[in-house]
Amino acid sequence: MTIPTPLRRLATALAAALWLAPVQAQTTDHLGLPGPIALADDSYALAWSARPAENHTKQEYLPPGETPDSYSRMLLVETVTGGIGVMDAVQAQAEMLTQRKATDPLVNMDIVQNEATGEALLDFIVSSKDEAGEYIVEWNAYRYAPLAEAAGGPGVMLFGVSHRAYGNEAAKTFLQGLSTLRPTQIRALAEAPLPQPGG
Repeated sequence: MTIPTPLRRLATALAAALWLAPVQAQTTDHLGLPGPIALADDSYALAWSARPAENHTKQEYLPPGETPDSYSRMLLVETVTGGIGVMDAVQAQAEMLTQRKATDPLVNMDIVQNEATGEALLDFIVSSKDEAGEYIVEWNAYRYAPLAEAAGGPGVMLFGVSHRAYGNEAAKTFLQGLSTLRPTQIRALAEAPLPQPGG
């Protein structure tokens, strides 16, 4: 499938924004989703938000005691409008991950598409190193759903969960436990009611 150039740019912008760490903590509720949001018996409160573009809004939710710059688990809710489709966004993210493999040998991903609902779920793992050369390992699951009635035209909602570990020993333990964490979190994310912006 070839994504038209304007949609590709839009989808790539959405994917790129997911990698940008919050520069300054902001907690403006742009989506009408003040939280808390529950997932798998954990409660997450709004901790950071941004509007990278007029048609793109991103909000992050954390459990008590965690910060956007150094978290162990986090929920994300994003919306982007302007004609982008679910698989446009998924493919743009997958392309970025494929490119990342050149510098990050840990990158791995899986995509499941639900044709009945029009949704898709992408889960992936990435890594980097901190200033001391210690590993930071991150596993994410992103559930993409169509926004048919969105202001600004059809679009996509991303509802995601992210888990991180910091330091070589913690990263090793994290990777060893991923075979248990991954299926339980994917199931919880897939079965959770989607957040309702403005509701």
